[in-house]
Amino acid sequence: MELIILMVTLFALLALGVPVAYSLLGASIATFLAMDIPLVVVFQRLAAGVSVFTLMAIPFFIFAGDLMYRSGIAQKLVEVAEAMLGRTRGGLGLVNVGASTMFGAVSGSAIASASAMGSTLMPLMKQKGYDADYAVNVTVTSAIVGLLIPPSHNMIIYSAASGIGVPIGDLFLAGVVPGLVTAAILMVVTWLVAVKRGYASGSFPGWRAFAKAVVVAVPGLMAAVIIMGGILSGIFTATESSAIAVIYTIFVGAFVYRSLGWSRFVEAAMQSVKVTAMVLLIIGAATAFGYALAVLEAPSQLAELITSITRNPLLVLLIINVMLLVLGTFMDMSPLIVITTPILLPVVMEVGVDPVHFGIIMMLNLGIGLVTPPVGSVLFVGAAVGGLPVEKAVKTIWPFYLALVVSLLLITYIPELSLTLPAAFK
Repeated sequence: MELIILMVTLFALLALGVPVAYSLLGASIATFLAMDIPLVVVFQRLAAGVSVFTLMAIPFFIFAGDLMYRSGIAQKLVEVAEAMLGRTRGGLGLVNVGASTMFGAVSGSAIASASAMGSTLMPLMKQKGYDADYAVNVTVTSAIVGLLIPPSHNMIIYSAASGIGVPIGDLFLAGVVPGLVTAAILMVVTWLVAVKRGYASGSFPGWRAFAKAVVVAVPGLMAAVIIMGGILSGIFTATESSAIAVIYTIFVGAFVYRSLGWSRFVEAAMQSVKVTAMVLLIIGAATAFGYALAVLEAPSQLAELITSITRNPLLVLLIINVMLLVLGTFMDMSPLIVITTPILLPVVMEVGVDPVHFGIIMMLNLGIGLVTPPVGSVLFVGAAVGGLPVEKAVKTIWPFYLALVVSLLLITYIPELSLTLPAAFK
């Protein structure tokens, strides 16, 4: 009965338009009242959920990503991608995917990528004759690559929510190949759609211009090298690397590119504070909600249900993928990671799935939810930047959805894509 109260209250509040964090808290409070558990426990769990040292990396990575966007690093990456891919038919679409992949390697945020690539490339794409829906669809779906290419703050949330301390360094490494595979599949679909619509080809600027663009972009790309190199060498932890990423980005933006002034720094700081507050409140509320689920033994009940249907790991992963795809259309990524990881991770580990591999599956799966209505935050950001109603974007986005689903299936059923790189560095 209490489990019904918990779930009905949650979905009723969400249906009424109550923000996710408050819906989770409201459902937890209603359930605890029904169970005669003191309400102070809700707020104790909320505080415990955000009082995790590992989560300190999140505000720093968010701040670093925003600084990179405002200091013009995104523009430098676009110039490299345009020199490489711009001469192909529909080249600006491929440039969008390539630049999003590189920007993901230094920001780790899908929303930051959609904002940066959207504001940088969408006006240019429209000017060159590309349809607005194509520009939006390419931008928002390629932004998902940033969730896989390290550093990704959602991987940090997964590690904290796992309860077994899944190594963040392993997760970062595990996302590299899947991220590149996803980008490659998106490029193929982007090119096919461009050919079908008859978009024009660009021109190659020459090797000298290409080399110049690469040299100019190297200081920005070095952020990813410093972060991963420091973690893998043991010089600093993932949390320390996030602070170093901020310092390095400030140095590059202010003294190398000389595009980061005081006003832009303050804008980045203010925006990062807002985003961090929202993310951490959601994590805390999701922790309280997850505690209610644990008290009601929902994880063990779900595990019994799934394993009673099948113990075949291929089928178990298929069931979980479908479940997460559906949930991802109704709830944001961060709370879903906190809520579902403690429930689903023991199930997949019981049938032999590596927790690092499962983490990468979750990143892409829930990332698809970010570009799927009705709660697709990245889709809404991209449509807003592109000045296009979401309904028009959704009408033609299906080839890009198909690309993401194909990538999800490959990553799910070829674990070597995720596990080879972490194993090589052990």
